[in-house]
Amino acid sequence: MKKTTRNEEDYLKTMLHMIFAGESVATNSLAARLGISPPSVTSMVKKLMGKGFITYKKYGSISFTALGEKLALSLTRRHRLWEVFLFEKLNFSWDEVHEVAEELEHIRSEKLMNCLDEFLGFPKFDPHGDRIPSAELLFPLANGTALTDLPFGKSYKFSAVRDDSSEFLKDLNKLGLKLGMELKVISAKNNNINIEGSNFLKVSLPIKLARKVFVTSS
Repeated sequence: MKKTTRNEEDYLKTMLHMIFAGESVATNSLAARLGISPPSVTSMVKKLMGKGFITYKKYGSISFTALGEKLALSLTRRHRLWEVFLFEKLNFSWDEVHEVAEELEHIRSEKLMNCLDEFLGFPKFDPHGDRIPSAELLFPLANGTALTDLPFGKSYKFSAVRDDSSEFLKDLNKLGLKLGMELKVISAKNNNINIEGSNFLKVSLPIKLARKVFVTSS
């Protein structure tokens, strides 16, 4: 694998996550996601093209080469395995692990990651329910359906979130929502979804948050 800087790796991982989210990857959308100027993105795009990680035509979309996709998947695997380790073995909360994993993901030792994967029991999902690529960089099956797409009255298991920002996870903590708990959608009214959970929990969740909460059949 070609030598890369941390900044270059962050760009590639962000691109991959945008693709997973169904977003178009272009200079302007990438700039918006990263919170930087389009000219800065254009400069980095040229560097990544020069190293053979992406392809790009002016005013068009940005695409991975096979090499770039492999590196982005590897970074995602490292990041999510470190999140599991921090959460399960060091007792970090789910809203703390992302920032630390952002640092650890740049350690490029395949042997270390394979040993960590085995040590953790080959987890398929990170503490937020996001899928972890295998050593072969293949993903397990998708993990759930959004609360906004559920029928009323049936119980489901809270399996994943689609936002691992500290602010969002702290909001869920305040509401008493935790992965693994049983959830039931009772009604929807005034841009809120009313749900019941384990231990007699009753929550009115704004739709903009409910779209990011995923469940599986219990």
